[in-house]
Amino acid sequence: MRDSEQPLATPYLHFDRRQWAALRNSVPLTLTEEEIIRLKGINDELSLDEVAEIYLPLSRLLNFYISSNLRRQAVLEQFLGTNGQRIPYIIGIAGSVAVGKSTTARVLQALLSRWPEHRRVELITTDGFLHSKQVLKDRNLMQKKGFPESYDIHSLMKFVSDIKSGAKKVTAPIYSHLTYDIVPNSNKVVEQPDILILEGLNVLQSGMDYPHAQPRAFVSDFIDFSIYVDAPEALLKSWYINRFLKFRLGAFSDPNSYFHEYAKLTEEQAVTIATKIWRDINEPNLHQNILPTRERASLIMTKSANHAVDYVRLRK
Repeated sequence: MRDSEQPLATPYLHFDRRQWAALRNSVPLTLTEEEIIRLKGINDELSLDEVAEIYLPLSRLLNFYISSNLRRQAVLEQFLGTNGQRIPYIIGIAGSVAVGKSTTARVLQALLSRWPEHRRVELITTDGFLHSKQVLKDRNLMQKKGFPESYDIHSLMKFVSDIKSGAKKVTAPIYSHLTYDIVPNSNKVVEQPDILILEGLNVLQSGMDYPHAQPRAFVSDFIDFSIYVDAPEALLKSWYINRFLKFRLGAFSDPNSYFHEYAKLTEEQAVTIATKIWRDINEPNLHQNILPTRERASLIMTKSANHAVDYVRLRK
């Protein structure tokens, strides 16, 4: 076999569901079934078994990493002869539209906050750092929402940089999925959490994804541990369409919804519209900007039907 035909070495350890679940190592499940129902997204399936077999081992691993990071900080403080300054541990969660990033983020927030250390865990989504609807219209980017150019990357970079510098109070814009826009004159205040979970399409993107903005640093430079939630593209498309249909019967029926007109569609019309949105916006964004970041993640969890994680890859 020629050298060019040699299989590439992988930087990841591979675990099937059974192997990964065994790494829970008797960590108790601290969430009730009622709490899990509240945590899952509108289109996600999430069971007690999924939390026990997938998320509890992950929270155990993260707890080890966070404790190790705190020891490293203590070494630096001892070397410098300084008093401790709280520097949050940042966990990034990336992946396609409709893959279930938000549910993963909420479950981890709940689990990590219930470890005996009682660490304070904040959750921020990068949706808040999208340009406003008016700016996107002015720049003819409404059909590129979620693409790199639709984000105020400098504001996002300042936010994560301030968090990682130990700033006592940092604010993040709030995004409304109802109005499909930034909420004016409204911010979420983040005050030195122990852990910050940053969830969004773009948390693993680098400078090559933002040639128009030319950032000198990337969000991923400030992330301590990153997770990419993965699934076959056919499933992502079907999950997106199913979510659209559920929104049509729910959130879209609100007269204040940006997509209120879609509430009047028949199911067949709604499927046609959702399929077109996937094909014209979400599929190109996945191929061009999201999927290429997958191998930058510390951990990749790959889902199959019903949003169940089939296997996990962990960077060595």
